Amino acid sequence: MTAGMSRPQKHVFGALAAAAAWSVALTGAAQPAAAADVQSKQWYLGAMQAEEMWKTSTGEGVKVAVIDTGVNPNTPSLKGQVLRGFDATGAAGDENDDYSGHGTNMAELIAGTGAGGGLKGLAPGVKIIPMRITDTEFQNKHSVNARDSEDAIRAAADSEAMIISMSFGSLYSTRGEREAVKYAESKGKLFFAAVGNDGAGSNKEEYPAAYPQVVGVASADRNGKVAEDSQNGNMVDIAAPGKEIPRWCDNSFRSYCYGGSGTSSATAIASASAALVWSAHPDWTANQVLNVLFDTAGRDWEKGTLSKYLGHGLIRPAMNILKGKGDPGDPDISPLTNERTGGSPASPAPSASQTPAQNERADQADETVAAGDSEKAAGGGAPLSLIIGGIAGVAVLGGVVFAVVRRRGAA
Repeated sequence: MTAGMSRPQKHVFGALAAAAAWSVALTGAAQPAAAADVQSKQWYLGAMQAEEMWKTSTGEGVKVAVIDTGVNPNTPSLKGQVLRGFDATGAAGDENDDYSGHGTNMAELIAGTGAGGGLKGLAPGVKIIPMRITDTEFQNKHSVNARDSEDAIRAAADSEAMIISMSFGSLYSTRGEREAVKYAESKGKLFFAAVGNDGAGSNKEEYPAAYPQVVGVASADRNGKVAEDSQNGNMVDIAAPGKEIPRWCDNSFRSYCYGGSGTSSATAIASASAALVWSAHPDWTANQVLNVLFDTAGRDWEKGTLSKYLGHGLIRPAMNILKGKGDPGDPDISPLTNERTGGSPASPAPSASQTPAQNERADQADETVAAGDSEKAAGGGAPLSLIIGGIAGVAVLGGVVFAVVRRRGAA
């Protein structure tokens, strides 16, 4: 089959996939930097109290499937961190041939050891299982497998991975991909995907983030505000740091770049957050891990309602790791769909506390408000250390734009 023909066009959700003009408009042109300096730019590690959490949990015992452009296992920060995976592209090479650098970057944000001055992952005890798929540019240059996304998701579901992290998306939903996502849920996997970086544009739903069984991840900045480009709507379930996150400049893996914004990075950091919690509670199910992440998320709106910009709020694994907060809830009920998962026998209907409340005013809210236009209305917000670091018990976001709430429906 000729690349790009009769197949959904896919793109990665991160600064590496952004046009140069886009980077300049938002943050200035990204500048190469020596690897030795990159960890000083990982501002979110301090804000999230990573060093303190690592005394209790590093993600050890948890494997994460990274569905992306491939993962280079030979960067200093990933040596010894990458297991055998799967190449779904149908093109030359394998899952260790990262054709853009994006997948390797996501893997380092999750599980990097920081060796050689490289990126330090939020969950450095995690092992990565790479699953290589194609983006639009790769499709246009190669003859590829038209069903790579669904094949990779199924391979991840059949692997030893507990968590699936996918910083990719497409405007098109396919039956095969929908079924693959449901299959992953039936296998007990916790699936995170980026909601996309076109929040200031068409802001159309992207898949797989928009599937009910997938945790859609939005991007927030260091002040706890949703990033200007982060997409919003019913697919957003939670937000994580995604702005000004260092990344490999390209697939030469010679230098890191700074600046830029992307829900790709936010997805990797959300996946790592889940790994920290799951490692600390190895007997929990995916539903319980996600329940705790939703329960402890930083927000200033009513619990049980969801912001279309930040979902349940800003992810705060430290609230569980360091303070023991969070209700794991029913191990067999998905907090995404409120339905029983994993083929468990039928149970009573979820209680009111488990079901996101519907706010009628949300349906009447002005959905044309963009995060970038809400700076004055938002009143600045609290430092991110108070929002996601577990220091404060109550988040003070102060953002009118964040209070637009909605309900996520089941499949």
